[in-house]
Amino acid sequence: MRHDIQPNERSFSTKEVAEELGIATPTVRKYGQILERNGYEFFKDGDRRIFVRSDIESLIAIRDTDKPLDDTARYLVSQQKERLEEFNETEITIPDTYDNLPNDPNQLKESLMFLANELAATREMNVQLKNDMSQLKTTVSRLQQDHHVISSNIGNSAQKTHARIDKLTKQHNIHYETLLQQEKEKSEFLQKEIQNMRDEQKKEWHSQNSFNKRLEEKVKKPTGNLERLLSIFRK
Repeated sequence: MRHDIQPNERSFSTKEVAEELGIATPTVRKYGQILERNGYEFFKDGDRRIFVRSDIESLIAIRDTDKPLDDTARYLVSQQKERLEEFNETEITIPDTYDNLPNDPNQLKESLMFLANELAATREMNVQLKNDMSQLKTTVSRLQQDHHVISSNIGNSAQKTHARIDKLTKQHNIHYETLLQQEKEKSEFLQKEIQNMRDEQKKEWHSQNSFNKRLEEKVKKPTGNLERLLSIFRK
């Protein structure tokens, strides 16, 4: 199991590594899988990888290599194993070194102060993480509420729009029916007027024909003085 993290060494999330390397988050995961497939060890928080500076340097080597990725990964794995072995050897010699140190109260005090500072920093980090989580939950809750309000407003607006369209459609249909009825009545009135004019014209024609016939009959049959005058000429 890997245990080469240094005191006060900063850790990075996948997103932070992606931003620093200028690549996409899925690409960081892909490179991590290639390294692990060849035996590389990452610090883990459950299934989530935690990156330190040495891991970022390995990812940069994967990113910039011209060789097959697996070949580069195997080379990086061998480097990591050598580094871990050196770290283990150094870690083993530390107790011997401290055993040889004098029991100096000042040094003991400094060690205790260092541990107290580390503990305080850890507690401060935990508090900050809790505050960040609380703010994140608040933000998510607010976003959910905003989403609900926006969805409700969109739904209400859509209903009002449909109602307005239905109302305008009904008004248009009523107006159209009214115009159609008016045009129909005008057409019927005009037809009656035309028929009346035709009937009047027929009466005029009949009256004129009757007059003409009577006139013709008068012309063809002379009577009275004219008839007697004509009889004289006949003698």
